[in-house]
Amino acid sequence: MAVRAQFENSSDIGVFSKLTNSYCLVALGGSANFSSVFESELGDVIPIVHTSIAGTRIIGRLTAGNRHGLLVPQTTTDQELQHLRNALPDTVAIQRVEERLSALGNVIAANDYVALVHPDVDRETEEIIADVLKVEVFRQTIADNVLVGSYCALSNQGGLVHPRTSVQDQDELSSLLQVPLVAGTVNRGSEVIGAGMVVNDWCAFTGLDTTATEISVIEATFKLHGQESSAVIGEMRDSLIDHWA
Repeated sequence: MAVRAQFENSSDIGVFSKLTNSYCLVALGGSANFSSVFESELGDVIPIVHTSIAGTRIIGRLTAGNRHGLLVPQTTTDQELQHLRNALPDTVAIQRVEERLSALGNVIAANDYVALVHPDVDRETEEIIADVLKVEVFRQTIADNVLVGSYCALSNQGGLVHPRTSVQDQDELSSLLQVPLVAGTVNRGSEVIGAGMVVNDWCAFTGLDTTATEISVIEATFKLHGQESSAVIGEMRDSLIDHWA
């Protein structure tokens, strides 16, 4: 199911957290309320790690990862790296990446099998992504935006992309990713999906401003409660199209 949360007064929870199938990172600080939302849903299943990256709280935008690995920017301190190594499962590889585009969460969108990356990331970074996350890497844009990590959310079940992604682009991305994609929004019409939500194969967290319609789209897209998704998506798409028309 999808759960609403808020970090201090911000609904951009994807900026302050990172969720995969094998771990969850949550920014230090913020109210206990924020981390308790994650703990109540995930606490028994995967480790929830409170951390900062490069001394900041915007950990969701600076890191990229999946169940196989976690990529952190070069600016991550040794202490933070050691803390992550101690807290994450041994099966998760952690790698510092020296990359000019250092907000890795904005330029990489990945599930456990495929990663979409900003067209301008270094060749070396592309190899590290493939190696550490054990994924196939494709250089892509989403609705002509190069920040692929900001404008989509992916799991192994499905993906939500920028609302202005053309049907042709959706089909192309869908065949690369081998999961169904739906164009939609979070936080009452926000296009920046990566900042507004985090998702894994059984659970999604989204900003407090997210409407019931958007929640239904998210639950159907990521198959979070086994409902017949196509009917719901059809209905929701019609209401979203009315909204954009």
